[in-house]
Amino acid sequence: MDIVTQLTVFKDFPYSQTRPLSSPVVEHYLSAMIEPYLKRWSLHADGKVIFTDSSQLLPVIREDGTAAMLKMAIASDEKIGAGLMAWWAGDGAARVLESHENVQLLEMAQMQPNLATMARSGEDDEASRIICRTTALLHAKNAPQNLGLVPLAKRFDALFEAACIHGGFFLQPATIARYLLQTRRETVVLHGDIHHGNILWFGERGWLAIDPKGLIGERGFDYANLFCNPDMEIATAPGRLETQASLVAKTAHLDRQRLLQWIIAYCGLSAAWTLEQRPSMQEPFKTAGVAAAALALLD
Repeated sequence: MDIVTQLTVFKDFPYSQTRPLSSPVVEHYLSAMIEPYLKRWSLHADGKVIFTDSSQLLPVIREDGTAAMLKMAIASDEKIGAGLMAWWAGDGAARVLESHENVQLLEMAQMQPNLATMARSGEDDEASRIICRTTALLHAKNAPQNLGLVPLAKRFDALFEAACIHGGFFLQPATIARYLLQTRRETVVLHGDIHHGNILWFGERGWLAIDPKGLIGERGFDYANLFCNPDMEIATAPGRLETQASLVAKTAHLDRQRLLQWIIAYCGLSAAWTLEQRPSMQEPFKTAGVAAAALALLD
């Protein structure tokens, strides 16, 4: 059984996202899955494995004493993203130090500073500027032909399905998304999940992106998610969206009206994903407030 198949067998374990685990079964699994890569690249574990719903991460120490992060991709978009990380070659993204199949050794980020803390501590504008500058670096390279990038239109399937089945809140975001996709501009390689937690500080190398999804489409899409982050309290604060939309549009050289449309479309998509995960959910969608604020600003 290859590494991807073995990882898939364990992906449905009832563990909490990003929580280190320890149990006899998991320890046996980790021994089988990680040991070959620790030996292959002369690494020593520097903590416990962190599980997410799309990958496994293990902090490690290299033979030269430097810290790094061992990452095993499981989800299909994470696998595509792994290829994208290698293709960026450290330009705007964390550097891939070693790679084999769906396993990569990445340079290690530092815990501080971080953009979420900045946004919560009166530096929201600067955090957004950093996100814009880093995202621009990722968009600067011409699209490759061999990475299996997912068309942005495919990403919106969940929203279009939700609009057909449930109507209501989903109708307007779906209509706007169709318009944006049909009038596409400035096609680039997209990170696909830009937010405050996916751009980290790497010391002398500055702010760099991690965890791309590997999409291709209009560059404006990549900026929409930052308006729903770092948390809903900040995202829905009075006047926040209006201020940040103007700042991001200016910094990223985007049409502000079209950026607002991407924000609305993304809010609908995020709500559709939430509905897929929790079909019986009765509470209002968290992104609805952001969508409403963006709609109010449209001309």
